[in-house]
Order: sequence, then structure tokens, then C-alpha cells
Amino acid sequence: VQLQASGGGMVPPGGSLRLSCGASESDFSMYAVGWFRQAPGREREKVASIGIRGGRAYYADSVKGRSTISRDGDQKMVYLEMNSLEPWDTAVYYCSADRVMNRLWILGVADFWGQGTQVTVSS
Repeated sequence: VQLQASGGGMVPPGGSLRLSCGASESDFSMYAVGWFRQAPGREREKVASIGIRGGRAYYADSVKGRSTISRDGDQKMVYLEMNSLEPWDTAVYYCSADRVMNRLWILGVADFWGQGTQVTVSS
């Protein structure tokens, strides 16, 4: 599975972004998909994940209430809508996919990773 992440950019504090993760596989709906981020000098951390075929979503406490992860109708894309962005949200955001949600969300392990997309929150 090849994953393509896009949608990053620079926004002012309080701004919003929608990140997109596209896949090359026709059975992408059969993978749990997660977003992770890594800021300079910090470890990678989980942000959000969504289950197979748009199943249950999980959010890190740091983004809960201001982010929404979703899959589109034909299950080829996964989106991460982020609102009320703050400078500490600045990081490279990666999408990932695995057939097992627990591996992805609890262990942070995935069979497939996309290239990152940079999100910078700055005035």
C-alpha cells in the first residue's frame, strides 16, 4: 500500500487545516488508518485513528475536541480536520495503515507509512 499525505502548510494560531491521506490499494477500506506527528527533537506521537470501513475513531488527548478524522464514501481517502491550531501543533504529520487497529493505535506500529506533510502554526 502506498500512502500519500497532503494538505499541510502554514497557518496562524487559531487556524484550521485538513490533511488528506490517499492510498493506492482498492481495499484501503480494510485498513485502520492513523495520523501521527513528530516535532523536531521530540518523539513521534499519535494524533488520531479510524477503524476499518470508517469504524470507531480514536483521538489523542492533545487534539481531542478540535480534530475530526474521517473516511470518504468510497474509502479511498482519509482526512484529518484540525481546528484551533496552536504553535505546539507544529510537526510533520504522517499517515499510516495497518489491518489491526490495536497495533496501530496502541503500539504505534503499522505496516505502511506515508511520507510526511509539514504543518507549521505561527503568527
